[in-house]
This record gives sequence, structure tokens and C-alpha cells, in this order.
Amino acid sequence: MLQILLNGIIAGAIYALVAAGFALVYSTARFVHFAHGAIVAGGAYALFFFFERLAIGFWPAAVLAIAVAALLGWVCNELVYKPLRHRGATPLILLLAGFALLVLIESLLLLIFGADVKVIRVLPVERGMDFFGAIITPLQVVIVVVAALLLVGLHAFMSFTRLGRSLRAVASNKVVAQIRGISVEATYAKAFLLASAIAGVAGILVGMEYNLEPTMGTSLVIKGFTGAIVGGVDSVPGAILGALLLGVAENVAAWYLPSGYKDAVAFVLLFLFLLFKPNGIMGSNKGARK
Repeated sequence: MLQILLNGIIAGAIYALVAAGFALVYSTARFVHFAHGAIVAGGAYALFFFFERLAIGFWPAAVLAIAVAALLGWVCNELVYKPLRHRGATPLILLLAGFALLVLIESLLLLIFGADVKVIRVLPVERGMDFFGAIITPLQVVIVVVAALLLVGLHAFMSFTRLGRSLRAVASNKVVAQIRGISVEATYAKAFLLASAIAGVAGILVGMEYNLEPTMGTSLVIKGFTGAIVGGVDSVPGAILGALLLGVAENVAAWYLPSGYKDAVAFVLLFLFLLFKPNGIMGSNKGARK
């Protein structure tokens, strides 16, 4: 059982990074940014390009990958979402635009890198370490530690920095934030940059642990969206909690059911929470049914 829990925490750590960025955009701009999964994939492929193709050192390649992901998210907002908002687009139109961006970015990844599976070899393959009878690899330890540090840092950033307070103010009440002199559009842009940079880190961790394929963004955004719904899509801490619960639930189900049913767990949880607790574990009523 400890092995199942460890596997769930490792998967949940990556899901939590995806869900945190997803919830950050939703809580600030109040629409579902489904292209967020493609931003994660873009970060992973950027690491592959800089590290494997150009043979740049890992740390410079990782920094560049995060920058590429942040820029990609910012471009999505500036070239697509922002003009649509100025034209009075509804959340449904923005959601459909996000789906279109998801397909577009995945198609571009397919065109540039091809359909074959890519592998990023950062750390040598090593025997797993024994942890009270469970097995965990050094790479998996790195994934959990990096994700935990980043999520704690995000909480501190949102709580104690001026930009973090601006993001929370816009998320709480856009009109009041404008009266206080906060530029809503500028805050949206910064939210996309921050959420996409986090997506870039998630992409790096995914690329280190799993193989890369152009459509990986679709699966990741489903997991991130489900985690956000379970925990509360307008609550970043709630989204993190929901993603961790999803990771554990998937691995518990995989222990008792055939492996092919693992991905179905996300949809089952999603439907259950949408039907019986649409605001999630830590979400608020405000905006959940708008």
C-alpha cells in the first residue's frame, strides 16, 4: 500500500503543478484555459530541443524551456484571449478558443518534432531506493521535492508579494480592483506568464519522468482540470489538493483494476464532483455557477 501511495504522490505532484497554473488563470480571468495542457507539452518539447538537439547544459536548457512556456502562454492571451475579451466574448467562446489553441499547438509540435516518441535522458537509469519496503528512484525524489518547493513558493508569492495581492484582488472583485488602481488586463497578462512558467516546470518534470508525444497536453490538461474541479477551480491550494487526491486515486484504482482503466478514474471523479459538489473541496460559491 505504501508503494501505491508513493506512486500516487509522484503522479499527483505533476498534476498539482498543472492544476495550480490552471486554477491561477481561472481564478483571475474567470474562464477555462484548456490550452494550458499544450503549454506544459511546449515546455517539455522545449527542454528536449535545447538539451537533446542543441546539447545545451541541463540548467540553461531548463531555464530556456520555462521561458518558452511562459512566452507561449503570454502569446495565447495577447493574440487570442485578450482580443476576444475586448469584443465581449462569453466564457464559452473563450473555452472554445482554448480548445482550438490546444489542437493548434499540438499540431505544431507534431509538425516540428514528428509523431515518434521522444526521450529526455537527464539522469542515468538507477536502481530504486528502498523506502520502508517501497521503491522510489532518485528522479522521482527530485520530482516530488521540486514540485513541493515550487508550490510552497507559489503560496508565499500569492500571500506576501504585491503582484500576488493584485492577482488575489482581481480574482476577488475585478471592479473593486480597478477602483483601487489595479490594471485588470495587465494582471491577466501576469497571471498567464506565471501560470505558464509553472506549466514549463511541469513540462520539464514530465519530460524527465515520461516519454514525450505531441498529444500529451490533452491528457495533462484533463488531469489538471479534474484536480482543479475536485479541489476547487477558483482556489489554487484547493486545486493542488485535488490533484494530489487524483494521483493517489488513480494508483489505488490501478492496483485493483486493469491498467487500462486508470485514466477513467479522472473522468469518474470529474463527473461525481460536477454533479454533487461542483465548487470542489475548497472552492467558493462565487463564479462556480456563472
